[in-house]
Amino acid sequence: MASPEQSGLSKLAPFRIEPRFVERVWGYNDLRPWYDKVAGDGAPIGEVWLTGDECLVASGSHAGETLGEVFAEAPAEMLGKAALHGGSPLLIKVLFAREKLSVQVHPDDTLARKYGQPRGKTECWYVLAAEPGAQVAAGLKPGVTLDKIKEGIQANTLEESLDLLAVAAGVTIFVDAGTVHAIWPGSILLETQQNCDLTYRLYDYGRGRELHIEKGLEAVRLATRAGKVPAKVLSDRTILVDEGYFRMEQLPVTGSRTSGSLSGASELTPGLAYLFAAAGTGRVSSPGNGFEPVELPARGIVAVPASAPEFMVQDLGGLDLIRIKPNWPEETPLGKPQ
Repeated sequence: MASPEQSGLSKLAPFRIEPRFVERVWGYNDLRPWYDKVAGDGAPIGEVWLTGDECLVASGSHAGETLGEVFAEAPAEMLGKAALHGGSPLLIKVLFAREKLSVQVHPDDTLARKYGQPRGKTECWYVLAAEPGAQVAAGLKPGVTLDKIKEGIQANTLEESLDLLAVAAGVTIFVDAGTVHAIWPGSILLETQQNCDLTYRLYDYGRGRELHIEKGLEAVRLATRAGKVPAKVLSDRTILVDEGYFRMEQLPVTGSRTSGSLSGASELTPGLAYLFAAAGTGRVSSPGNGFEPVELPARGIVAVPASAPEFMVQDLGGLDLIRIKPNWPEETPLGKPQ
């Protein structure tokens, strides 16, 4: 693939994205100390969207625009060879569950397109923090049938059919489309998913929100690949998950680290990546390459476009750096959930 200079593309420097706080009935009114955000008398906040299309760009030449606008204006600069896929590929969130979420399922690409949506929703959860005994549900117990699911919905016993997983900080859970799943209180999750917010609720604990029983049952797969993903420890990174739509890595930064070392030898062509500070703070800078340093606050995120010039990430104190990049259907994933 031609370099940005050879192809006539301009370089687009890394930029920080402002978090977008999204109200959810099962969330918290006060997100401190994770974020300096208090809902006050408003509805509780359950999700912090880090890469949503409506999130605002906070630095660089596109500051003040939405992330969706940047992808529309500069698809090749943002995505490189993957620009043909179009649009922002990943929605990354931090989830704060004070109460149980609904028992739900997401459609795959084929079913989503049947109902007029561009893509389905496969996702993964990386546990940022968890209380003792915290659990999530990812999939169904062996032998559960669609009739059993219907009975559970009607009798308020659907939870009995769910496969429960104990979680702790540092655990990654893969949740492919079609998996019946639920998130319960006790953990704070970094969620990476296809850029789709399509959810079919099967059971919602009597909250009165809309259920999507017919479409949900159509989406359900009785057996899926969902489950905990074993981390793959390499000399310069730990691969947390590498699936058909996304790759997530934990990257140690001792003092500083170059952009080339972040990408790794296995990435033959440049592509979009996101740098998330799970803890601590950092800075993205590129002396002599024409962009102002970009601060990376705790639980903040920086977009690194495919056309970005070379740069350096500095650890300003306790930086726990997570790098997330989109995969595409034709790419072969390296890691499989156990």
